[in-house]
Amino acid sequence: MVDLQALKQRFGILGNTPSLNYALQVAMQVASTDLSVLITGESGVGKEVFSQVIHQLSNRKHHPFIAVNCGAIPEGTIDSELFGHEKGSFTGAHDSRKGYFETVNGGTIFLDEIAEMPLGTQARLLRVLETGEYIRVGSSKVLKTNVRVIAATNVNLKESIHNGKFREDLYYRLNTVPIKVPALRERKDDIAVLFRKFCVDFADKYRRQPIQLDEAAKQILINYSFPGNVRELKNIAEQISVLSTDKELSSAALLRFMPDGKIDSFPMALNNSNSGGNNFANEREIIYKVLYDLRKDVNDLKQAFGNVLQGNDMPVQFSAADNFNTNQAAPVHYSNTPTTLPNQQQQPIVLNHVPEVEETLNIAEKEKELIIKALKKYKSRRRDAALELGISERTLYRKIKDYGLEEI
Repeated sequence: MVDLQALKQRFGILGNTPSLNYALQVAMQVASTDLSVLITGESGVGKEVFSQVIHQLSNRKHHPFIAVNCGAIPEGTIDSELFGHEKGSFTGAHDSRKGYFETVNGGTIFLDEIAEMPLGTQARLLRVLETGEYIRVGSSKVLKTNVRVIAATNVNLKESIHNGKFREDLYYRLNTVPIKVPALRERKDDIAVLFRKFCVDFADKYRRQPIQLDEAAKQILINYSFPGNVRELKNIAEQISVLSTDKELSSAALLRFMPDGKIDSFPMALNNSNSGGNNFANEREIIYKVLYDLRKDVNDLKQAFGNVLQGNDMPVQFSAADNFNTNQAAPVHYSNTPTTLPNQQQQPIVLNHVPEVEETLNIAEKEKELIIKALKKYKSRRRDAALELGISERTLYRKIKDYGLEEI
């Protein structure tokens, strides 16, 4: 069997994430068979590369290989494209034509976006997979073919079956051996390696110096969700290689090339270098941090309130059961009347609970407050305020407009 590292070098596959290695190992093992393979994964993860791996390691490697995007072929012509047609079988059929299953006989056909295939074509494909037989459009003659089918999809086929858009029998026929290609956000350790490789390639292509990222920028890149996966990362690397005038990019410079709204939707998400390097993987962590900070502020206010009471000669004791629980509010029991009689020792007043201090938990309000503080700190200089908040200047302008802060 081919060594895994040698396979990666041969097909230009970068990364060493366990899920990626497992998918490659399954592809290597199934390649020598004629079993149908269903490759699943989000758009842009590189499913076609896996089909190439399977074909090149199979006994069919000297025969044709063709990739067909089922979603790009109109429903009225896909049968003709796959199975061929006879002259005069439909308007525009001036001559007979061979389909892919005939021209690729003995080889491999890769059916990408298989979920987009019409139900009628699915029935024809099922017959090919089960018997190796098909009929040209407009013909009654049964033809035979020996083609290995590899299918791929970025949607949940079981949901498509439930919605009546995909045949259940075809699903189980295609899914003999499933291969799941991991999304890029599941391969965080590979992101920096891939980005560096793309930058070197584009630097060579455009005759420029390769771009490098400082540590803060690298963390931003790693924590980005990449909905477009490897394809999106490659596009970002190409944009930076062409448009950036700096050889080493800072976090602020990198943000100018990142899709708006994916990282900097909260100013607190990306702070500057004074933030201590705290980066958040997703918005939920940001919200948790804000709520935690708000709770801490409430506790500090309660402590300050207790100190004020003590400063007015009103001794205060907190019961152990209180524990400054911010989730519970109760009335405060205190009095301004004398609490001791003559010749009696003053007894401390016991506060079983400290009054609840109203504090907004609205993220938008906190965001607005931070923007106002930054604008006032830098005397309305938008660029400096954006750097302080850790967001792009474009995002800051948009949020200023949203919150009606143009006058600041």
